[in-house]
Amino acid sequence: MDVLSDLLHRARAGDALVRQLIQRPPWSMTFADVPALTVVATLGGHASIRLDDTGPTPVRLTAGDIALISETGRYTIADSPSTPPQIVIHQGRKYVADTGEETTVHQNLAPRTYGDGQPGATTMLRGAYRLRGGVGDRLLDMLPPLAIVPAGPRTRAVLDLLTTETACDEPGQDAVLGRLLDLMLVMALRAWCARPDATPPAWYRALADPAIGDALCLLHTDPARRWTVAELAAKTGMSRAAFAARFTSHVGQPPLTYLTAWRMTLAADLLHDTDDTIATIARNVGYHDAFAFSVAFKRAHSISPSAWRHRHAEPVPGA
Repeated sequence: MDVLSDLLHRARAGDALVRQLIQRPPWSMTFADVPALTVVATLGGHASIRLDDTGPTPVRLTAGDIALISETGRYTIADSPSTPPQIVIHQGRKYVADTGEETTVHQNLAPRTYGDGQPGATTMLRGAYRLRGGVGDRLLDMLPPLAIVPAGPRTRAVLDLLTTETACDEPGQDAVLGRLLDLMLVMALRAWCARPDATPPAWYRALADPAIGDALCLLHTDPARRWTVAELAAKTGMSRAAFAARFTSHVGQPPLTYLTAWRMTLAADLLHDTDDTIATIARNVGYHDAFAFSVAFKRAHSISPSAWRHRHAEPVPGA
C-alpha cells in the first residue's frame, strides 16, 4: 500500500459524515466543535470561509473550489464575509447565533441535504473526518489550517458523482459516500501539494522518486518485518550506499530511523486503541523483545508504553 493510502486508512476513526447545503443568500453557519479534518466544496454559486473569529481574512470559494480545514477550533461558512452570524452548530445541533436558542431553521430537502432549495441558492458539500492518533497527525502535517484547492477537471468529476450519491438513500450508501469522499480528499491533497507555495512533508516529496517511493511503500506495507538497509536497497535495484544516501537526502532521515519512528507512531496508537499486551504490540511493530521495544518507545515518546497507555486512557463515563 502506498504511503498516503496507508495513512488515510489507518487514521480514520469511522465513517466520514457527508452533508449538502442548498441555501439562498444571505446565510451564515459557524461550526463550533469541528473534527480534525473537514472537506468543504462549493458546487454552485459562491461562498466565504473564515477560521474562527481571530483568523485571517475570509477566503472566497467559487464553484468547484475545495477547502481543506484542519486543526482549528471553529470556522464560519457564509455567502459573503459581510453576512452577520446566523446559525451556530454545536454537537450536531443548530442554535441561533444572537440568542443561543435551538432552531430547526433548515429543512431536509433530501437524504443528507438541507437548506431552502430556492432559486439562486448556493450549493455546498461538507465532509467531516474523525481522525485518530499519531497517524492522523502525520496526515494533518501535510496541510496548513486552511488549504484552498481551485476547481479543476479531475476534482470536478468526483464532486459531481459525490453530489449525486449524497442525495441517494440505497443499501451501502454510507460505504459509497465514504469511498468517494476519500477519493476527493486524495485528489485535493495531490493538487494542494503540487502548488508552488505548498510545503508538504519530506516523505511526500520523496514519493516522486521511484526507488525511494517503493522503499517507503515497503516499510508501510510490512512495518513489522526485520528490514535491513541492504534488503531495501536490493528491492529497489540500488547499491546499499547509494540507496542509504538517497533515502536520507529525500526523506530527511536514514531508512531505519524512519522505520523506527513509524513503528513508534503505530505502537502509540495501538496502546490507545486496543487492550493488547505490551508484548503483543511489540511483536506487531517488529520487536520480538518487549524490553527493547520499551526502550525504543521511551526514547521516542519520553515515557514508557504502560505510562503512555495510562495517560491516554479514555475516561470512564460517570467516573
